[in-house]
Amino acid sequence: MAVNEKELELIVKQILNQMSGSGAAAPAQCQSSTGGSIPKTAHVAMLTALEKFEVKEFPMPEVGDDDILVKVEGCGVCGTDAHEFKRDPFSLIPVALGHEGTGEIVKMGKNVKKDSAGKDLHLGDKVVTCMIFQDNADITMFDLNKQNVGAADVYGLLPDDDIHLNGWFSDYILIRGGSTVFNVSDLDLDSRILIEPCAVLVHAVERAKTTGILRFNSRVVVQGCGPIGLLLLTTVRTMGCRNIIAVDGDEKRLAMAEKLGARWTVNFLKEEAEKVIKELTEGKGAEMAFQCTGSPKAASTIWHYVRRGGSMCELGFFVNNGDAAYNPHLDICNKEIKVVGSWTYQAKDWLQAMEMLKEAVKQGLPVGELVSHKFSLDEINEAMETNIRMDGFKIAIVNQ
Repeated sequence: MAVNEKELELIVKQILNQMSGSGAAAPAQCQSSTGGSIPKTAHVAMLTALEKFEVKEFPMPEVGDDDILVKVEGCGVCGTDAHEFKRDPFSLIPVALGHEGTGEIVKMGKNVKKDSAGKDLHLGDKVVTCMIFQDNADITMFDLNKQNVGAADVYGLLPDDDIHLNGWFSDYILIRGGSTVFNVSDLDLDSRILIEPCAVLVHAVERAKTTGILRFNSRVVVQGCGPIGLLLLTTVRTMGCRNIIAVDGDEKRLAMAEKLGARWTVNFLKEEAEKVIKELTEGKGAEMAFQCTGSPKAASTIWHYVRRGGSMCELGFFVNNGDAAYNPHLDICNKEIKVVGSWTYQAKDWLQAMEMLKEAVKQGLPVGELVSHKFSLDEINEAMETNIRMDGFKIAIVNQ
């Protein structure tokens, strides 16, 4: 096939751009792996006031030598997004939200070669972002495994700046140098949307394992069967725990819990949960309990489900939802139970989350069904209200 001089010049520029990541072409001319050109502007769903998203248009930023420009394919809606939407507890408005996102690399800085796990990165690869961890000597010198409780930034919870492409509720996001990035091209879109919440739960399970009580034959209570509780249940089931008791007040969520591996389900609105759990555990209570709700009342009752010498992991309170009452003598001291808290995740938890999702599929657990509702970027206010009403399971913004 004959190629004229101009066509040859364009081909050479494209090849050099893919090799170096910087290229001489302006952003509007840079080709993505899907064959379309990168536009001059990007659309971002900005939370501009309480309960009000506006889709705004901003100039496409320059891509620095250490940066990655990603075309967003989808992003899950998290309970944290709902808290920010309703109350702005982090005082971030105006802010570009969305931290459960994934998309395709369309432009890379010349210094970008590999992801945070050492896997090669190329144009067209699918990626997710973890936290931007910061050096905090007070934390890291105390315990190198506690980096997650030190200072860290999260895409989707960043203060607004002159770039604006800071959250995954958008059609493009600029991943800055120094970020934690993973190549997840071997997973489908729905699975990629679930990686971030799964990392939260892998971390929680790792924390629970430090008690020495989470074993194959452990009877495990999962309190709260929203997306977090259901994915926690899935994580524990893929590890081989079969005796899982799911507690919730919604029959649809309890039915999904059963599909994902719960041996028993308890509807606390229809049954006396403590009595039922005791009956299911030979009058003893569970060896391990996970508190996955943001309800202070639920946080007060979880103690009653734990046996003497058992353990409990609290992961439901990412924001301050108020105080919970408990009896130090009866709930902790007299039973000598072990209590661990779990906060976000570490980078290594993301790798385990990806493997957990693959294992869930291999075991025939319908984890993909958790992404129950998909909305366009223009429908983000409706998506947020759907999430707040607790319709379905995982709500997602998906770009066409």
